[in-house]
Amino acid sequence: MMPIKTPAFILDESQLIANLTTLAQLRQQSGCKVLYAVKALPCSRVLDITKPFVDGFSVSSLFEAQLVLEVLAGQGEVHLTTPALIADELYELTTLCTHINFNSLSQHERYAPIVETQAKMGLRVNPKLSFLSDERFDPCRRYSKLGVDIDTLWQSNCLESEQVSGLHFHTVFSATDFTPLLQTVEKLRRYFGNQLEKLQWINLGGGYLFHNIADYQPFIDLVIQLRRELKVDVYIEPGKGIVGNAAQLVTSVIDTFESDGKTVAILDTSVNHNPEVFEFQRPPQVQEHDEKGRYSAILAGGTCLAGDIFGEYRFKYPLQLGDKITFNNVGAYTLIKASRFNGHNLPDIYLQRADGELELLKHYTYQDYQQQWLMTTAHAE
Repeated sequence: MMPIKTPAFILDESQLIANLTTLAQLRQQSGCKVLYAVKALPCSRVLDITKPFVDGFSVSSLFEAQLVLEVLAGQGEVHLTTPALIADELYELTTLCTHINFNSLSQHERYAPIVETQAKMGLRVNPKLSFLSDERFDPCRRYSKLGVDIDTLWQSNCLESEQVSGLHFHTVFSATDFTPLLQTVEKLRRYFGNQLEKLQWINLGGGYLFHNIADYQPFIDLVIQLRRELKVDVYIEPGKGIVGNAAQLVTSVIDTFESDGKTVAILDTSVNHNPEVFEFQRPPQVQEHDEKGRYSAILAGGTCLAGDIFGEYRFKYPLQLGDKITFNNVGAYTLIKASRFNGHNLPDIYLQRADGELELLKHYTYQDYQQQWLMTTAHAE
């Protein structure tokens, strides 16, 4: 195995394929269609590996749609859902996407005449059902920006329009059972009844960690029922459910010292490589952590941000310079949010292939940093 330079983001091909195989089995048993939500990790190698297992990709922007089209080469579906539908990008999006879900009725009214001849159109609905205690994750939070309020949609009779051929919703984050899904579909059926039969598809969204769910039967039964009774295609669009547990961030200890009686270990990474640690103050999983370990240390990033802290962990031995620290389950929403704060480089990206060999996929250089920040001045003639 090749030596790696840390920090290193390592994708696990075997785990990725295992997650996709689970979804492929659900797809076969229920008849649902699977889209990979690119926003979790748009790495082209991930898209290549995912492509044979899914029906297409879910995107949220023009850049995501352009990247996906390069991988799909016209084979597969591309579904767009975003609050940020930009007029100047709309025509190009209609040439890239097979389905466009409008986030609001005003968005639909403004852009439907442009989209209707190019792509299938749907609406994102806010079912007004909250299943999350932390509103930062809750698409159905009060004053939500995500989707048409279900009462507003019901009063509009918009689902009677031939322009609207699909309905999309997304209500959870990292869910490990299907209770929210069952309750949401039940509410939609109670509100719209036979109007749902006029649709061509229903998108159940993402947010479910299928690899952490023991009983798939409620999901299978629900999809079969919707397909049989409503005669619709049923989509799911997992992101974290595909890549979340399929990557590690390997780092090295570059300094240790005492601060107010506690050991601080500085790493060659930072929370800027895993921004949700700082955003949500959520300590990441550390592979070397041992709850019964005799030695504790605060793991800190190497930037000048005072809050660049991963948390306090316990170890069997005192941490030394060069020791490796491995953060698990960092496949989703890490690299895509990562920055080069303080000019610190982004991690190298590796693929651990199914045969165990490591393949370097990406190494960033000063030229990447320079290209982002070196400005050119246009001189008037």
